[in-house]
Amino acid sequence: METSQPSRTCLTEIPVFFCEEMQANSGGFSPSASKPAKALESWQSLPISMRVVKPDLVKRADFERAHHPDFVDGILSCELPNGFRNYDSAVADSLPWTSGAMLSAAKEAIANRRIAVAPVSGFHHAGYRRNGGFCTFNGLMVTAQALLSKGLIHRVGILDFDQHWGDGTQDIIDRLELGETVIHYSPTEEFSEAAKAQAFLDAIPQIVQKFVDCDLVLYQAGADPHIDDPLGGWLTTPELAQRDHLVFACAKVLGIPVAWNLAGGYQTPIRLVLDIHDNTMRACHAVYVDAADKMGQLPRSWSRWGEPDWGKK
Repeated sequence: METSQPSRTCLTEIPVFFCEEMQANSGGFSPSASKPAKALESWQSLPISMRVVKPDLVKRADFERAHHPDFVDGILSCELPNGFRNYDSAVADSLPWTSGAMLSAAKEAIANRRIAVAPVSGFHHAGYRRNGGFCTFNGLMVTAQALLSKGLIHRVGILDFDQHWGDGTQDIIDRLELGETVIHYSPTEEFSEAAKAQAFLDAIPQIVQKFVDCDLVLYQAGADPHIDDPLGGWLTTPELAQRDHLVFACAKVLGIPVAWNLAGGYQTPIRLVLDIHDNTMRACHAVYVDAADKMGQLPRSWSRWGEPDWGKK
């Protein structure tokens, strides 16, 4: 594990921000608190090149840019229940590192102008002064606010392809009046049925284009839209893989840096969820490492684009 050294040249490996401190056993239904190490271990078995970097943890002040100070105090002191509805100090201790991984990945993506990964989950249901749905702090909004407040970006996109609406994300955007600087999109109202799967995939280039004026996109590559997920149910494994490939390829040709995370996924055994996250990493590697560097060149067919025009090695 090493310290990040951002590069503006073509990527030869995918930067992944991970440390053991991100891990916790929530004791609940969701595997998200203990998933980072499992995802990383699975990726390390793939024929890809990646660089594991320890993230910087976020501070209390970073949390307070996105959440009410009393809420932050209550969570970190374990006086309020976390998103798993318990008071486990191990979960509280992991939170500065999970949001820290997201922020570190975002900074790296901005620096290398392409991509970085935080293998974390449990963000988008956490609102300004509440949590739930296995989400305690909203690391997406913690990241967005940290970058905006420091002038590292002027506008950020949140592309949330989890199965469920990011109600906490929208709550923070609305309460802090961030609608002009944080562009939030989730397909849940527009697309959520198997019959609309192809229409959803066809729409992804236009969806990504909504973020063309953003300096960065935070992408939630959720596994829970899988048709067999107990909390999801409308996309097949190949369709999820195509979803991710399209997001990465479209963002790349538009020159929009992307920092992505794992988001939801509840199938058992967890190997089924990890297989989906493996496909996301494969798509990421294919677009940003395997493919020739074609940033800024639009594909020939913008409306129906299943594979990048430059192909794969």
